[in-house]
Amino acid sequence: MAGSTLRDVARRAGVSIRTVSNVVNGSVPVSDELRVRVQAALDELDYRPNLVARNLRRGRSGMIALVVPELDVPYFAELAREVITAARTHGYVVMLDQTDGDGERERELLGRESRATMFDGLLLSPLSISADELRRRTNRVPVVLLGEHIFNGSFHHVAIDNVAAARDATEHLLGLGRRRIAAIGDQPYSTGETAQLRTTGYRQALERAGLTVDEELIVPTPRFHRHLGAEAMERLLALPEPPDAVFCYNDLLAIGAMHTLARAGVRVPDDIAVVGVDGIQEGRYSSPSLTTVAPDKAAIARTAVSTLLGVIDGSAPAPTEAKAPHRLLVRQSTVATPAD
Repeated sequence: MAGSTLRDVARRAGVSIRTVSNVVNGSVPVSDELRVRVQAALDELDYRPNLVARNLRRGRSGMIALVVPELDVPYFAELAREVITAARTHGYVVMLDQTDGDGERERELLGRESRATMFDGLLLSPLSISADELRRRTNRVPVVLLGEHIFNGSFHHVAIDNVAAARDATEHLLGLGRRRIAAIGDQPYSTGETAQLRTTGYRQALERAGLTVDEELIVPTPRFHRHLGAEAMERLLALPEPPDAVFCYNDLLAIGAMHTLARAGVRVPDDIAVVGVDGIQEGRYSSPSLTTVAPDKAAIARTAVSTLLGVIDGSAPAPTEAKAPHRLLVRQSTVATPAD
């Protein structure tokens, strides 16, 4: 029944309104017999709680914020969709913002008490702010961190195992017989932890295969954008001995690299195989389709949202480091006729 109220449910179940409220909110234990009777009435009347009223009673806004470096980067756009889906199941609305990876914008977001009152909690993917700065923040809004910025267990943090992901990508290329494998995307400076972790995994795979790491095959990029992947690939093709495979630190770099290879008449994967990281939809429809290490974005979102809600209501344990799974999706950029 559309628009059913607690009073309607109480009348149908033959109990008090307070008992129905206790069952709906889980705030006070009730007997199994009463819970079953009330739940049956809830189902029969198709009762839907008034989330706005519930949040007002709890002194909450019913909104959480997701802040990422760049909303137009497909990985973050796809992650945002999963976060919105996960939050909706808990009755929350998601506000979106971006920092452009700028440290001042990250500090401003965490330092303004007025902004903090707009939402109940924050999912933040930082690039520049340090753990010490986070600990010194002036507002107390609950925070869960996303991404691979290293925080040494000081905060609730959800990420993937970047070392393992990079190692898996590089070992896939090694398993195809490639031996001169380049890497595009290293960032050897303080805010480049994600890239550094992926470089570590790349090096580990080569060393385990008994190969010496050729430093000229590691090409840094300031960001993970298509045009930077294209430029890095031009640099690699100019070497006296170009690579026979390239591990790119994200899919956009890989797509840019394949653009350069196509313009140069280099065949992918025959001459140079290419693999990326992120599992974005764009890679599935590139030509050739892109082999990638795909993080489970839905799992990242579910874990991040449930952890944040636990911090908000005080039920979360001490700060945890949660690792989401990933898998290798083999496509045409490394195997001309992949099984998938």
